[in-house]
Amino acid sequence: MIVGVPKEVKDQERRVGLIPSGAHSLVEAGHEVYVQASAGDGSSLSDADYIEAGAKILPTAAEVWAKADMIVKVKEPQESEYPYFRKGLLLFTYLHLAPLPKLTDKLVETGVNAVAYETIREEDGSLPLLTPMSEVAGRMSVQVGAQYLEAPNGGRGILVGGVPGVGSANVVIIGGGVVGHSALKMAVGLGANVTIIDRSLNRLRYLDDIWGSRIVTLASNVHTVRDAVRFADLVIGAVLIPGASAPKLVTRPMIASMRKRSVVVDVAIDQGGCFETSRATTHTDPIYFVDDVLHYCVSNMPAAVAQTSTFALNNATVPYTLLLANKGLEKACAESAAIREGVNTYHGHIVYPAVAESQGKPWRDMASLV
Repeated sequence: MIVGVPKEVKDQERRVGLIPSGAHSLVEAGHEVYVQASAGDGSSLSDADYIEAGAKILPTAAEVWAKADMIVKVKEPQESEYPYFRKGLLLFTYLHLAPLPKLTDKLVETGVNAVAYETIREEDGSLPLLTPMSEVAGRMSVQVGAQYLEAPNGGRGILVGGVPGVGSANVVIIGGGVVGHSALKMAVGLGANVTIIDRSLNRLRYLDDIWGSRIVTLASNVHTVRDAVRFADLVIGAVLIPGASAPKLVTRPMIASMRKRSVVVDVAIDQGGCFETSRATTHTDPIYFVDDVLHYCVSNMPAAVAQTSTFALNNATVPYTLLLANKGLEKACAESAAIREGVNTYHGHIVYPAVAESQGKPWRDMASLV
């Protein structure tokens, strides 16, 4: 198979879909790898690194897309990349299609077979390709929140950990999964007063067993969310329903009730966000205010730490990339239920129900199309 790795074009996106060691593994398995010139620069990976690994360098994105049987990326294709779509092309990347009907329509219209990192699910229920970026984003959410709580950045002028004689910041984390737990680790480490909210009592028991009196755990419902955010200095949205739009757990009235110049960080923004007031922002223009509450809703947070993120992502993605290259999509799906779960569009149809339901569109079972 011919595998193409274009340079990412989303705002300030410095990650790259394949690192040289991954390219080497593909070449050793008998595949060809074409990488767009300077695609790895943002992650401190040079063209020479890829050439040494056996990949070939092409000067433009158009050449990479045209040459490849499978495109390996990091972020969902941007509108400038839509003209490269063609029937039968295999696309392997984060897609987060639920809030992106235009991209979904284009993938269906052009017949691209799109496999989403975030919906690949193993038999134990884990999401192995979402986990590493969730860990990065969760950790970053507290760093970012702490930065924006500083007065010059628009916040309340609060030090997250406080000092002797002055209390710490109140940090509320909504969602106790990978993102939420990663955020919790950072917030506790900084000395914040941390409350974590989740609908799963078993998850809350697990977190309580680990962290004990250092955190407060609350069962999720309208009342606990409303009361917790009212007195929060920093609220982190860490809710995920794989492939589907995130539920709006924090309403506009709840935002209005918060302290002035407090901060919300919506890590769920890739799936539409879990705050009613959320809208996607970029690293170039990351924040806005609603009811005097600072909102940070950057949809590709891990791009800010591209080298860490690229290597963490590739640790997880390369085995699946190899399986797709070695077997082709249909055989890979037959052998791996996890990859089958990852397929979002196939032969001109939506085949992932949560995406279709989020957009009010029909879907087909992939098995009926093979």
